Amino acid sequence: MPYTAHIDTFARNNLPPRSQWPELIFELPELRYPERLNCAVELLDRMVAAGHGGRIALRTADGACTYLQLMVRANRIARVLREDLKLVPGNRVLLRGPNNPMMAACWFAVIKAGCIAVATMPLLRAKELKQIIDKAEIGAALCDVRLMEELELARGQCPNLKQALCFNDGGPGSLEALLEAKPAEFGNTDTAAGDVALIAFTSGTTGQPKGTMHFHRDVMAMCDCFPRSILKPGPDDIFCGTPPLAFTFGLGGMLCFPLRYGASTVLVERLMPDTLLQTIEDFKASICFTAPTFWRQMAALAKDHDLSSLKKCVSAGEALPDATRQLWKQATGIEIIDGIGATEMIHIFISHAPEKVRRGATGYAIPGYRACIVDDAGNPLPPGNVGRLAVKGPTGCRYLADERQKNYVQNGWNLTGDAYRMDGDGYFFYQARTDDMIISAGYNIAGPEVEDALLNHPAVAECGVVGVPDKERGQIVKAFVVLKSGIAASAALARDLQDFVKNSIAPYKYPRAIDFVTQLPRTETGKLQRFRLRERKQGAP
Repeated sequence: MPYTAHIDTFARNNLPPRSQWPELIFELPELRYPERLNCAVELLDRMVAAGHGGRIALRTADGACTYLQLMVRANRIARVLREDLKLVPGNRVLLRGPNNPMMAACWFAVIKAGCIAVATMPLLRAKELKQIIDKAEIGAALCDVRLMEELELARGQCPNLKQALCFNDGGPGSLEALLEAKPAEFGNTDTAAGDVALIAFTSGTTGQPKGTMHFHRDVMAMCDCFPRSILKPGPDDIFCGTPPLAFTFGLGGMLCFPLRYGASTVLVERLMPDTLLQTIEDFKASICFTAPTFWRQMAALAKDHDLSSLKKCVSAGEALPDATRQLWKQATGIEIIDGIGATEMIHIFISHAPEKVRRGATGYAIPGYRACIVDDAGNPLPPGNVGRLAVKGPTGCRYLADERQKNYVQNGWNLTGDAYRMDGDGYFFYQARTDDMIISAGYNIAGPEVEDALLNHPAVAECGVVGVPDKERGQIVKAFVVLKSGIAASAALARDLQDFVKNSIAPYKYPRAIDFVTQLPRTETGKLQRFRLRERKQGAP
């Protein structure tokens, strides 16, 4: 048994068998980490020791927090975990809160204490929290006071969850009250690079959520791959964006990436397209992370804001339509950096530098990762063929006690569930989720391609495309369309949209049915829930 700092070995005991792990590769020199590694110490304490303690780490509308202040706050919270809650390394701690400094400090504290962070989306209800608490056998929680109601409802059904502290409260018994008297120093747990640092639950667009286990070295690899080769951030960069810290896209972009490079991040609890643009203007942000829907909506508003500080724009969470990319570029002159990642892989593995963009492509496998297209039997396909995206690198899928591990990892590769094709230069072009391909009269039709065509129509604000059963064709293409403000739905407009698609892409791909809707179902991270659209066409609510 290799060294572990974990006294509670639940996580290690519930890893998949080694035979079901993906092949891990550490080809880059910066990915060769020591056997003992605590990612919170690397991201925070080492930056302070290197002389960055006085630099700003976190920015909010209420003020700024330096690296030293963040470290001291995390140290005191870690003491509360160890001394008051009596937690030991390996215990799982539920974290619940929007993007704010206390949520960030709690995450670092849990890692410093050698415990395992299980961050949850703020909008989750008691039923969903119970699934996570039961699956990960969580015994303690740190929760923003404004989100305690659902946690208490879940706690009543979860005998494992014996302790819960609220923060951003300040009252008696709160986390702030307990940490006030704690010393500023803390003896960081000497974790192994291969100890589990966090369990990230998938956003659950279908079925039961899956817990993905990531090691301390995975957090560091996340920081040393995508940002190092694509973003190239420096200490003067200011990050901002919408993804929650509970989403690994947000954990990287909103917290770990900036701190790895001595930069700072703006934490805002709730953002809309207009307020995100205002945040960029007010804080002079240079790097922004958000989802395609936001980029599209922000393009129409960009002219009203000073975005001169903005240099890098990152889109992930779902496929970026080329129409959205072009709208943003026309509005700002900035090329969006597209990327595909996965909770199972912790962060982005295919992307592109802004100067290496290729129309319609997500990008290429970033340094540190390999990717290819395989058929249903796992055999590599030549360029130009549509198949399953397979990826390997320094991170990979390790589900928490879940039989679905066998589906995600095959022959050493991580199979992301995405259908892609690759060109001769190694650029990858998204087609659809593998379970979202529409087969109509023998033709394979990718819903996102039809969506991209519809988004170019001046009346369309948003759209979602799925296949629905049809007696003659097996399936037909159906589009759910949200119109721009002031435009009325009509049969004539539906026909116009159909003709527009026929003239944009192969005519057989046009939507034979169109429903005009006021909004589309999305996850908290912005992903379109196509399965809900498929349910809706069958008469479900």
